[in-house]
Amino acid sequence: MLFFVGAIVVLGSVLGGFMWHGGHPLALNQPNEVLIIGGAALGSLIIATPMPVIKAIIGQLLGVLTGGGYKKQDYLDLLVMMYEIFNVARRDGLVGLENHIEHPHESEILKRYPKFLKNHHAVAFFADTMRVIISGSVQPHDLEDLMDSDLEVLHDDEGRPGDAVGAVADALPGLGIVAAVLGIVITMAKLDGGPEVIGHSVAAALVGTFMGVLACYGFVGPIAQSMKHKVRENGQYLVCMKQALLSFHKGVAGVIAVEFARRSLFADVRPDFLELEEACNQAKRR
Repeated sequence: MLFFVGAIVVLGSVLGGFMWHGGHPLALNQPNEVLIIGGAALGSLIIATPMPVIKAIIGQLLGVLTGGGYKKQDYLDLLVMMYEIFNVARRDGLVGLENHIEHPHESEILKRYPKFLKNHHAVAFFADTMRVIISGSVQPHDLEDLMDSDLEVLHDDEGRPGDAVGAVADALPGLGIVAAVLGIVITMAKLDGGPEVIGHSVAAALVGTFMGVLACYGFVGPIAQSMKHKVRENGQYLVCMKQALLSFHKGVAGVIAVEFARRSLFADVRPDFLELEEACNQAKRR
């Protein structure tokens, strides 16, 4: 939703100022310039980007357009889910966790948290880390190093789409100049056409520069930045899990382990202490 609000503000401000200055919006309707700039930008993206990253770009773009992401309730559900798993370990021992870890999509506990199960990175991170904990052969500091390594790889992997789109944004002003130069080449062939014909042709060429710069700084650049924000938010989801898992492995009680995790969250999505306590008490009564 915010993407569309921002796009309306950008277009409204640019076109409104242009019209206020006496410009005619139809003068900016140059589909040939759009083809040159858009086609060259798409082609350069295809040349520079591996196919898995291109697929990831599509997925992250959909996330930007739809305004997805994790809300406060999602983090509260994550904390309560981990609290329930830790309670199973306390009651039945680490062996009691095997069915939940080996078959997470069949776990009666995990099935109550569908958003967690939809995040395959989160499920894999949680399950793999719990397998290491169950094995009992790793010290807490080694487990932390292991999780940090996993998080770093995931962050770099999910950051590649944003970097690729950012590179396209950086290229757009140059591609706008390419379109403008081609327009000037065409203008040179019309020098005998009179001032009106030449003026129209030059104006059409300059629209290419305008489109390239506007697309870069008004749309594609901000989209790349938004994709990076989404990656950071997704990383925070995994960092929250890391803090709880590490605390659990150190031997603290489940309710304290999820409190460590709660303290790692950004303020806008962090449940307060009483909210978490109430949610955990409700889970305990199930």
